[in-house]
Amino acid sequence: MKETIMIVDDEREIADLLEVYLLNDGYQVYKFYNGTDFQNQLKTVIPDLLLLDVMLPDADGFQLCQKLREKYLFPIIMLTAKVRDEDVIMGLTLGADDYITKPFKSMEVLARVRTQLRRYTQYNAVDSISGESPQEYSIRGLVINNKTHKCSLFDKNIALTPIEFNILWYLCEHRGMVVSSEELFESVWGEKFLDNNNTVMTHIGRLREKLQEPARKPRYIKTVWGVGYQIE
Repeated sequence: MKETIMIVDDEREIADLLEVYLLNDGYQVYKFYNGTDFQNQLKTVIPDLLLLDVMLPDADGFQLCQKLREKYLFPIIMLTAKVRDEDVIMGLTLGADDYITKPFKSMEVLARVRTQLRRYTQYNAVDSISGESPQEYSIRGLVINNKTHKCSLFDKNIALTPIEFNILWYLCEHRGMVVSSEELFESVWGEKFLDNNNTVMTHIGRLREKLQEPARKPRYIKTVWGVGYQIE
């Protein structure tokens, strides 16, 4: 069955070009030039992945991303001409899974799309063999459930992206152990870790914000300097 990808970008040439790339790669594609048409379509069709422009004529891409994260887990890749670090961090903080700056190459987009879809499929796969490992962890008011893919803090639901969920789940599975950034990255992203890669640190920062972690004395995700991260 073809995976469904939605494109929301008011730059018609870019949206049309992305559509061609994705159709040629075998995906089912829905294309929109504004946020309103996209949200109307979302009432009947849920995509497997969304390519979302930051600047739309009738919506703010960042705000739309944040709104979507309250209900949906599908990967969101932001598209934008903005290249400032603070814009990238804002998009990731509000729930985006990846960020591509314009202009971009077709092979780069396709590679990012394939990677995000692979992660999403892995994170949401249901384990057919029961009893092999716990499906829920409860740690001092923090509850994370692998079957329902939900996380709560003192009975209040926390909206996590698939990557954030998998990082937290991996740390819970290895509770009491120190997990290096390299191990986390290669386990969650499934790619080779590079020494200058700050991706794990950025996502840990987002997780801490959502868990309302005190900056100096985090209750859950602790940093073991020079080694990695740990949930005690």
